[in-house]
Amino acid sequence: MSDSSRMLAVVPDPVPPELARTLDLASYAWKAVASIADVNEYEPSGGWAGVIIDASNESDGAWNFLRTLRKQHGSSVPVLLLVGGAQLDELEHRDDLFDDFCLAPFHPAELEARLRHLLASDTDVQQADLVEYGELVLNLETYQASISGRPLDMTYMEYELLKFLAQNPGKVFTREILLSRVWGYEYYGGARTVDVHVRRLRAKLGEEHAALIQTVRSVGYRFGQSRWDS
Repeated sequence: MSDSSRMLAVVPDPVPPELARTLDLASYAWKAVASIADVNEYEPSGGWAGVIIDASNESDGAWNFLRTLRKQHGSSVPVLLLVGGAQLDELEHRDDLFDDFCLAPFHPAELEARLRHLLASDTDVQQADLVEYGELVLNLETYQASISGRPLDMTYMEYELLKFLAQNPGKVFTREILLSRVWGYEYYGGARTVDVHVRRLRAKLGEEHAALIQTVRSVGYRFGQSRWDS
């Protein structure tokens, strides 16, 4: 069994072969479901550990599914959403419907890392190294972050991007370099993926701290102040 002994609900049914293979190799317990009725009918006694929904081929049905899921189960069940590169714009203003997203086709190692982050509980907290910049604190072991003492609810890749930037304050990075250094392989979403994550990060940091991530015109992004700033 995996580090989570509880069951994942996976949509659609049948589950795409690559997704099923990745979950099996990582030893996750999962069950394919085709509808909200299935989610309710087959829910384990301890509740679902989480829901994975592949929306890369049919997004309208996926969004309807997620709206109903949130209405019936609230935010108690964490949701990982798989989307295609052309669907990135659909994520705007829908943050309440999912907890993290992964671009399809996905890299198995990334999907596994996102699931570990998604399913981590408060009992997983350990003594860990910290990255600190001003009022921003990142816990490298638990993937927790806070600013001015306020916890930040971030997706796995939002955290990874913020961590990389915070570890390199004052340096300017192009979108292509960020894709290479943070995502770590040829990424199907292209450079616009970086813009989406930066926009979401700024919103979560809040108006007071959004300027921590600065846009450098015609180049890319910079975190914090450079040594030339006053």
